[in-house]
Amino acid sequence: MAHDMTYPRRTSWAESIFAAKAVAKGGVIRRAIRDVERDIGRAAFELEVRRRGYHLIECDSQYIVICNAGRINVIC
Repeated sequence: MAHDMTYPRRTSWAESIFAAKAVAKGGVIRRAIRDVERDIGRAAFELEVRRRGYHLIECDSQYIVICNAGRINVIC
């Protein structure tokens, strides 16, 4: 399914996700991949994460967003 990234529903969806307290504190949020695909689409979600300077990780059926532009060091 193609997603129009200018559609208001997708904009408000992204705004609501990134309005979480964890985001403001530089924390972590996670979302099920199926929900992201259904509600906004991967490309639009990735674009929004990049626009904010955050990091996006895919792990099994989840997207994990590190809401901090700092350096990441994966320990194990």
